[in-house]
Amino acid sequence: MFYVQRNADGQLQRVEAAPYAEYTEILAADHTDILEWFADDVVENSLRQLKQSDLDMIRVLEDLIEVLTTKGVISITDLPPGAQAKLLNRSTARMALGSLNNLIQEDEDSGLI
Repeated sequence: MFYVQRNADGQLQRVEAAPYAEYTEILAADHTDILEWFADDVVENSLRQLKQSDLDMIRVLEDLIEVLTTKGVISITDLPPGAQAKLLNRSTARMALGSLNNLIQEDEDSGLI
């Protein structure tokens, strides 16, 4: 059983397993509204995981391209111009952040932070 609160349009606004002051009705776990409520959570969590996975894969691909170019397997000019520009921009941003990390480390070592 789930304790629920609906908005003015009749849509679920809050669902809890334990009673709370604002609940307006109790629904069975197999009720369509409850199943849809939790299905949305599953979809949202899956999309969030995929987004994080995409970010992780971007870094893997950047590292792979760097290894391949360092070993001379490919040249950056083998890639389309758009890809070259994106890689260059990300590399520049990483270098800038690397410099900031060095500054932070120096400040920590000197006791300024």
